[in-house]
Amino acid sequence: MDRSTNLDIEELKMTREQYILATQQNNLPRTENAQLYPVGIYGWRKRCLYFFVLLLLVTMIVNLAMTIWILKVMNFTVDGMGNLRVTKKGIRLEGISEFLLPLYVKEIHSRKDSPLVLQSDRNVTVNARNHMGQLTGQLTVGADAVEAQCKRFEVRASEDGRVLFSADEDEITIGAEKLKVTGTEGAVFGHSVETPHIRAEPSQDLRLESPTRSLIMEAPRGVQVSAAAGDFKATCRKELHLQSTEGEIFLNAKTIRLGNLPTGSFPSSSPSSSSSRQTVYELCVCPNGKLYLSPAGVGSTCQSSSNICLWS
Repeated sequence: MDRSTNLDIEELKMTREQYILATQQNNLPRTENAQLYPVGIYGWRKRCLYFFVLLLLVTMIVNLAMTIWILKVMNFTVDGMGNLRVTKKGIRLEGISEFLLPLYVKEIHSRKDSPLVLQSDRNVTVNARNHMGQLTGQLTVGADAVEAQCKRFEVRASEDGRVLFSADEDEITIGAEKLKVTGTEGAVFGHSVETPHIRAEPSQDLRLESPTRSLIMEAPRGVQVSAAAGDFKATCRKELHLQSTEGEIFLNAKTIRLGNLPTGSFPSSSPSSSSSRQTVYELCVCPNGKLYLSPAGVGSTCQSSSNICLWS
């Protein structure tokens, strides 16, 4: 009995020691069969990540270099870019500038010491539009002509602003003190010209001429032609008519001469004829108004030499 009891006690001790040993072994880390899991990016993923980071760095460097090059080439400054300067009053351009697209501005001014030059290989066109975008005025400077299209075109003086030249659909007005035409052919007018006074320059002749047609001067209250210090001549090829429908033709001069009048002759049987040189003649008038000369005698000799009236 005692022996069996001792065996049971020993078995209990052994069981308790085995349990303690087994429990301690379970609590200890097992380094033999443990699996290691790496933390991070490894392999081809890591190489791709480094490649993209390097590519991004190169791109940033190239962009920075290009930006610095553009700033240097375009001459960017705090005030503007190149010849372009931004001021409080607007934009200022210095030197030659080229515009490839339309330019919309309110005012264009040049510097005080230099002119404003607009240059183009074909033409320069300036358009004016209303608030609806419709074209109201256009000025075109081309190689062959300068054209202006507007309702009214005016040229004003710089001093007092008076109109020197204006043109519209109805009339053309010239407000200058003197209109001077220096062409060799003068001025050509297709229709009538209205003026209160026509005057030539000092020491120059005034000439009104119609090369192929008639020259007509009309006035309801009269036409006056005066030569204060010279002669008045009227020359024609065929006939010169002086006609007054209600009044008279008045010739007032100290001497009145009628040259190249035909001279009538006496019949050979007339006693008035003589071989002496005739110096005095009688002025005779035919029934049709023709004038002729007849050798003067003691009485009137117009009837004796009236044969010239038969030929007229």
